[in-house]
Amino acid sequence: MNKVKIAVAGPRGRMGKEAVQLVTNTDYFELVAAVDHKHDGKTLGELEGFNNLDTPIYANIEQCFKEQKPDVLIDLTTPEVGMYHTKTALKYGVRPVVGTTGFSDTDLIELDKLCKEKELGCIIAPNFAVGAVLMMKFSRLAAKYFENVEIIELHHDQKLDAPSGTAVKTAQMISEVRTPKEQGHPNEKETIQGARGANFDGMHIHSVRLPGLIAHQQVLFGSEGQTLTIRHDSYNRASFMSGVKLAVDTVVKIDSLVYGLENIIE
Repeated sequence: MNKVKIAVAGPRGRMGKEAVQLVTNTDYFELVAAVDHKHDGKTLGELEGFNNLDTPIYANIEQCFKEQKPDVLIDLTTPEVGMYHTKTALKYGVRPVVGTTGFSDTDLIELDKLCKEKELGCIIAPNFAVGAVLMMKFSRLAAKYFENVEIIELHHDQKLDAPSGTAVKTAQMISEVRTPKEQGHPNEKETIQGARGANFDGMHIHSVRLPGLIAHQQVLFGSEGQTLTIRHDSYNRASFMSGVKLAVDTVVKIDSLVYGLENIIE
């Protein structure tokens, strides 16, 4: 079996470090490069915590693709650079697996067109935890029977976007089976702006940011005389790696854009 040559963008981040470990610990994966805006020309082994890895670091992603020719890019950076990295990867024939959130509908349309032109796979996942994906799928199923729903997502206080990509994706999946409806009393008034959270087709999304949290979400459904809560908790970032591995295994076999890990989980 030929090894899958992989470049990791964002190796110094918490998720990036887990991805580096995943790639180096998987027999048929080969870590050929890291993309980082710092430490250009060094190796990962020269940085603390990477166990003498001789993997070269590139600040310029195009140079990385030209010299190392990876099969797959695992991008775990920020919304600001995620789109650029993804487009550049496809331009160079590299299949992206992206854990960065913040892609707009316009971005996804553009990437879908690019994937079709290049006949390359690309997987963008707001959440790589398999349990979180199942939480989203179960929520979509429940929404067929409960039209009143609110989403509470809880993350660490260094997270840049709110609401989370997982919460937005959950709301989108629920909206596929739920008729838009404004919830609560028709004369409801916020005495403090934002008290009811973000409004998505009448559903409300609430974002919590606190140190000590990693990634958590609960979806609350209510109807006459009963409630249903579907919750998922990630207690460490290793919980996301089974989904990253599944995405890498899948992206090399497809030639289109996939948004959301739920589309490749049976």
